[in-house]
Amino acid sequence: MENIKQVVIVGGGTAGWMTAAALARVLGDKIKLTLIESDDIGTVGVGESTIPMIKLFNSVLGIDEDEFMRATQATFKLGIEFKDWGRIGDSYMHGFGIFGQDLATLPFYQYWLRMQHAGKAPDIEHYSINRMAAKAGKFMRADRSHGNSPLADIVHAFHIDAGLYARYLRQYAEAKGVCRIEGKVVDALTRASDGHVDAVRMENGELIGGELFIDCSGFRGLLIEQALHTGFEDWSHWLPCDRAYAVPCELGNELLPYTRATARPAGWQWRIGLQHRTGNGHVYCSKFMSDDEAAGILMSSLDGRALAEPKQLRFTAGKRKQVWNRNVVAVGLSSGFMEPLESTSIHLIQSTIARLIAFFPDQGFSAADVAEFNRQCDFEVERIRDFLILHYHATERNDTPFWDHVRTMDVPQSLRDKMALWRSRGRIVRVDNELFAEAGWLQVLQGQRVPVESYHPLADLMDESEVASYLRDIASVIGQCVSQMPSHAAYIKARCASK
Repeated sequence: MENIKQVVIVGGGTAGWMTAAALARVLGDKIKLTLIESDDIGTVGVGESTIPMIKLFNSVLGIDEDEFMRATQATFKLGIEFKDWGRIGDSYMHGFGIFGQDLATLPFYQYWLRMQHAGKAPDIEHYSINRMAAKAGKFMRADRSHGNSPLADIVHAFHIDAGLYARYLRQYAEAKGVCRIEGKVVDALTRASDGHVDAVRMENGELIGGELFIDCSGFRGLLIEQALHTGFEDWSHWLPCDRAYAVPCELGNELLPYTRATARPAGWQWRIGLQHRTGNGHVYCSKFMSDDEAAGILMSSLDGRALAEPKQLRFTAGKRKQVWNRNVVAVGLSSGFMEPLESTSIHLIQSTIARLIAFFPDQGFSAADVAEFNRQCDFEVERIRDFLILHYHATERNDTPFWDHVRTMDVPQSLRDKMALWRSRGRIVRVDNELFAEAGWLQVLQGQRVPVESYHPLADLMDESEVASYLRDIASVIGQCVSQMPSHAAYIKARCASK
């Protein structure tokens, strides 16, 4: 069967240019890459908070991190702070990285659970270098020269200006031979024989053909939905928030090394600090709150003067029934949407690109390959869905109709099973390398007060005084490490401040 000779990417923005840059890096000049976008069509551009896997993406491209930071006005991210989720007044963090060090045969947190049940251990945050550094406003990159020190365990991601990141990747991709065509795609021509997309038609009537098409057209899904009628699986009964307002504002007094997500009466509000501004947004459910009220809550709680009028986004949580249909692969918002509560939007772009490269087709488009690609996409996004639902469902709040609804709603069986394992003996089982590892589930379950009856029986095999001493030592060493770290702002100023 013949190899693919031409790949056409419909749409720019973060999804389009991440795809173009990665394929250009991997495929070189062996395949013609064309990206079509229109300057007249805006992008959503709210994916400004990332998770650590983006470092791998940039590394594969050979991008220097300091250069990337300067080009995107980026700051560092050690985790996400959640305020008012379990109860009003609560605050906890989902920090990246590990907790303590495993002891004997069990994960560290099982020994912590034992001591907490006995009332002899402080909050889990004291055993995380990421969380303690974030709380102190400190940052440094992991330093492997420290060997077994917590300073070698720091895990970071970034807050970025998504528009600047797309521009940066566009320069990268065009330098590697990607051809950009300016203009609007109005429709697609499909073959009668197999239903594959043969070409896309531009507003000026020009036809652009290819063998493989990547749909990065956002919510519109110009190819995956409008041309191929793939279908959409609606998850709004579990994730009812369906609108958001986004607005940038002037920087506040602190350059925080973490994202903040504050629960509101019918949703939540994000705060993402960049070098040149702060990104803000209010995600809400229109069944429980009016647009005017949602905009008012957002605009009245900014750190500084608003730099634009708030922009409204409308969406439905869910996924495309097939991410890969015939010869079209959907990347980014065209493949589905889940609110940015755990900063997964850019990661899902990245993982879909990596999966496409792993299953890159010839012109025969193997049905087995496409089926496995779609199975992996479905599994990944369904497990992320469960993690997001947990944030809403695991709450004691009943102060508004919205929180009463999500607290009492039915949830997927896969999430019920996860919560039941936790409640019995604090067990957290990571299935098939799902995105969020044990440490992530631990922090949300514990941070939002999901009760746990007991702990792993083998945690009792070690003498209590030995366990207590071990926990004290870890907390003490982490505290000493954090005291030596520079502030987040000072670290950026010294290493990667934008000009």
